[in-house]
Amino acid sequence: MVITGIYYALGLIAGGLAAGYFIKPVWGIPFYLLAAFCLNFFRDPDRATPPGRIAVSPADGKIVSVKEMSPTETRVSIFMNVFDVHVNRSPIAGVIREIKYKPGKFMNAAYDEAATENEQNVLTVEGDGTKVVFTQIAGLIARRIICYKKVGDPIKAGERIGLIKFGSRVDVFFGPEWNLTVKPGERVTAGLSILAQRK
Repeated sequence: MVITGIYYALGLIAGGLAAGYFIKPVWGIPFYLLAAFCLNFFRDPDRATPPGRIAVSPADGKIVSVKEMSPTETRVSIFMNVFDVHVNRSPIAGVIREIKYKPGKFMNAAYDEAATENEQNVLTVEGDGTKVVFTQIAGLIARRIICYKKVGDPIKAGERIGLIKFGSRVDVFFGPEWNLTVKPGERVTAGLSILAQRK
């Protein structure tokens, strides 16, 4: 459980108790339901990342796009709805070489334009002779990108790197040394589902 979810839930429960005390007990029910939603949203299950020369999904969600951006780069886009786990993980093991935050809009993260127009945090991980870039993108409801890591941090494949609150998207950029193993429409799980394998 991400500690943020506990704080939100406690605040909502306090609001429900206050509404029940000062108005009617039934007025507390919406607060309690929202508290339960927050506890579910901020869940953070442990995951056992498979071994091998692979790149795992950095997010739970649905593959909404696999797009060739250039002859040497392919983008895989994963959309997270409000019912998915929103803790993000590193696709590969290595060292974080760069983190770039870009302010922007909050359009629906499922739209292709969100990749360039929305608020986002871009991380570059290098390891085992390769580099993978992945981007945390805020969405229509998501208004806060959280990153736990800093430049120079060593990281394992599937290790937690942060989260995006309340619906969002993660894009992963692969070079020509990778064979993709997913296609649009598939559901993936952060730290478990294999997006690509090294050639």
